[in-house]
Amino acid sequence: MFDFLSEYQKSFWKMIMIPAFSSTIEMVVITTVLATIFGFLIAVVLLVTNKDGIHPNQIIYQVISFVVNIIRSFPFVILMVFLLPLTKSIMGTSFGVKAAIVPLTIAATAFIARIIENAMKEVDPGLIEAMKSFGISDFQVIFYVILSEAVPAIVSGIVLATIAVLGATAMAGTMGAGGIGSVAITYGYQSFNDEVMYLTAAILVIMVQGIQGIGDWIYRKMK
Repeated sequence: MFDFLSEYQKSFWKMIMIPAFSSTIEMVVITTVLATIFGFLIAVVLLVTNKDGIHPNQIIYQVISFVVNIIRSFPFVILMVFLLPLTKSIMGTSFGVKAAIVPLTIAATAFIARIIENAMKEVDPGLIEAMKSFGISDFQVIFYVILSEAVPAIVSGIVLATIAVLGATAMAGTMGAGGIGSVAITYGYQSFNDEVMYLTAAILVIMVQGIQGIGDWIYRKMK
């Protein structure tokens, strides 16, 4: 596969690039899955407790909404530094892929929670009222009516969130998280190696295009 490369280039790919690519994929996949689960749960609580929700509760809504907004207001690099003690207490380390997943998940959860909440808010209230007139439960209203109608918009939003997570992993790499971002900084920028910088940038572009393409395909299937 790499016959056209020099021995140094082969070694670089085998020892540096492939493990870095694998680390980036691991961070993106685990973070997106966890953030989608947590974000969905938070979004449901926000949807149910807002002033027009099924069970309005302004105290719960305002507290959760405030926390989500605080997390979203932090630039990721600053949030990562701020969460170092929490990261170390949970993972036992503040470096590497495992450590990066904690701040990545927290940041992505807040982002995805808002995406899902806004998507579910866009569901036609008339449809909700019509279905409730048939006597269905609150659980059925949320999961069989609202969620069902909002799925395409949610999928589209999660694709955007996944791309944002990919960008955040690159930033996490500058602080010892590993992955492609770490390669770009260590072997590209700090070593004054433009070739590595361009290579890592190209890989990130290809990954973004791949994620967007898959997301668009899923979205079309669900519409």
